[in-house]
Amino acid sequence: MGPWKEEFPDKDPDDPRFDPELLEEGDRRNVLDCYRYWSVEAIREDLDKRGWSDLEIACENWTHDFNIGSMVRSANAFGARGVHIIGPHKWNRKGSLMTEVYERVYQDSSIGDLVSYAKNSPFKPHLIAVDNVEGSVPIETFPFPPSCILIFGSEATGLSKEALSAAEATVYIEQRGSVRSINAAAAAAIAMYAYSVSVSCKAHRLA
Repeated sequence: MGPWKEEFPDKDPDDPRFDPELLEEGDRRNVLDCYRYWSVEAIREDLDKRGWSDLEIACENWTHDFNIGSMVRSANAFGARGVHIIGPHKWNRKGSLMTEVYERVYQDSSIGDLVSYAKNSPFKPHLIAVDNVEGSVPIETFPFPPSCILIFGSEATGLSKEALSAAEATVYIEQRGSVRSINAAAAAAIAMYAYSVSVSCKAHRLA
């Protein structure tokens, strides 16, 4: 989109939230129309002002999982107030389409770090694992606590034993086909939507 002069030749860009570089070169980012031409800092400030949901997500990254970028993108779409990347590897940002710049992203070295964060957080989030393992319960009927961290495993191995042990509950997505599991990024998006429906999430909805 843009540059500004081509799109709005008769209108001056007088909003202090606009980014001069975007005005000059155009704004091709994956943002809502109401945020076009805004600087990253202005968007983050507005999101903070409108209020995030009480949801956070955590992604185990023991194998440099390529799905994490898409998970971060979904987290932003559902208004998650924080994203935790667990493991020693750098995560692949390609699938996030730069949405990570608007999120609070935490790098945790272990599940223990996540547990400590939850205990010390003023939001007192509950740890809820998402995996189709023995003892898990259907996500469709699970009463999500308003403040929680959804924990997702890697595409290849699922959640670690440490993550499953740390979680207060484990939920699974019911399937009717022959495959054992669905793509990790797709499962994460479904889980975030299920949470939003369960708690009647009133996170910001922008035109």
